Amino acid sequence: MTHYPSLPEDARLEELFRRFPRGVAPLIALHDQILRDDSSPLSLAERELIAAFVSGLNACDFCFGAHKLMAQAFGIDEGLIDQLVTDEQSAEIEPKLKPLFAYLRVLTLNPAKITAKHTQAVFDAGWSEEAMNDAALICALFNFMNRVLDGAGIEPKPIFAKPSPEDLAARRDGTYTEWAKSAKLID
Repeated sequence: MTHYPSLPEDARLEELFRRFPRGVAPLIALHDQILRDDSSPLSLAERELIAAFVSGLNACDFCFGAHKLMAQAFGIDEGLIDQLVTDEQSAEIEPKLKPLFAYLRVLTLNPAKITAKHTQAVFDAGWSEEAMNDAALICALFNFMNRVLDGAGIEPKPIFAKPSPEDLAARRDGTYTEWAKSAKLID
């Protein structure tokens, strides 16, 4: 149930962005730069997994559902995402990912507690500074988005619960800008 009287009770992200359009265009562009740009050392699947992970840690049902769906669209098993949120060290992921997700857990839940030990573990696992910076950008973006959507009371869409193969394919093929244009949120 939305918290803003001017929005319908079951408002979705699109209604929130239409009602409050300031900053939507650069925000959508930032999503594409961080999550879809080909220059990242992180794969599209890893970037969507990070978005889902951060949102899951924050218990933002909308973003967790949306980016869990996106991660699935890029081949990530749904159960793995839940495992990661519970405990990245026991999750069935590549060993190289564990220090990166440990870093992201601290950055999300206790950012002032990040130390050189956390970042060195990421580097020791073979990640570059570019990869860690991209991970931090995704983490920051979804901490921001989680607050905006939870603050407005935006609930997950039903499609997040049981996506069809066609739904997953559609998510893989588009950009955030294309989605925003088709939803008439930006020009």
